[in-house]
Amino acid sequence: MKLNNPFHFTLTLMTIIISFSSLVSCKKGNALEVEHTKTKSSNTSPSRKVNQNLKNYWFDGTAEISTYELNQVRYGEVHKGKATLIFVTEPFSKASNTKADYTNESNIPVLKLNSTKKFNTGIYPYSLMNSTFFPFENTSTSLKISSSIQEWCGMTYLEMKNENDLIFNFNSYFEGASFKNKKLNKSILEDDLWSLLRLNPELLPKGNFSIIPSMFYLTLTHKEIKSFNAITSLETNSTKAINTYTIHYPEVDRTLQIKFSAKPPYQISSWKESYSSGYGNQRKKLTTEAKLIKSLKIDYWNKNKTSDIHLRDSLGI
Repeated sequence: MKLNNPFHFTLTLMTIIISFSSLVSCKKGNALEVEHTKTKSSNTSPSRKVNQNLKNYWFDGTAEISTYELNQVRYGEVHKGKATLIFVTEPFSKASNTKADYTNESNIPVLKLNSTKKFNTGIYPYSLMNSTFFPFENTSTSLKISSSIQEWCGMTYLEMKNENDLIFNFNSYFEGASFKNKKLNKSILEDDLWSLLRLNPELLPKGNFSIIPSMFYLTLTHKEIKSFNAITSLETNSTKAINTYTIHYPEVDRTLQIKFSAKPPYQISSWKESYSSGYGNQRKKLTTEAKLIKSLKIDYWNKNKTSDIHLRDSLGI
């Protein structure tokens, strides 16, 4: 076709450009639709949900603080001390890998557990703290775990970040022990099971599984950060008010047993942890035990005045 008229030529050229743009736009739209479809269909496992009564309990603006009489294994002996389990809900920012201080649609509600232990070994004290940031619903792997141990010889800090893999970083005062960016395939984390137990005890793994043991255990015993074969079981009895969850690791001959209320909110009443402790020929199997003293639901972050110190009596500490 001859286009002698400049107006006709311009109009035809514009039509071609618009048609090409529309074609490209359609392709982009189709690509997005396909990608969205892939994302939806790839999520085949059902999301974990928490019932409304438990939501009301955990989202009431307070934390649950429980204190325990502790008999802790260390250096081939058992030492008296105190343990605390502090459960509280908060928003978590994956972008900053911390608690979220600002409202954002991408924030993830978590049940945070701060677990602490304090005990003395002879002349010097030990202080342990482990923090898990467990998604309140949907997935069952913490977004982050941080674990620290302080004593007079020095300190250690271990952190797990949940990305495509589980990424571990470890800083230690022991020569040659520190490492960065150790990647492990996603696996069950023992430290997560304490929170899963409080929200969905029926979903606790039962049978044979690969489990990464607790950060406290791995650090105190200088074990490699990895998963170990574990045999797990849940003992329930309709006539008893207490359930018992047990994890046994045959390779390292370690057993953890957690007792908790059979009814919501599944209060943890005690636990036992048995493994070999000590050095050289002095190694022997001993048991750490913790038994509930008291539990309190309170907004402890607002109780930081000298006039609030009497509340420690309410917790038996």
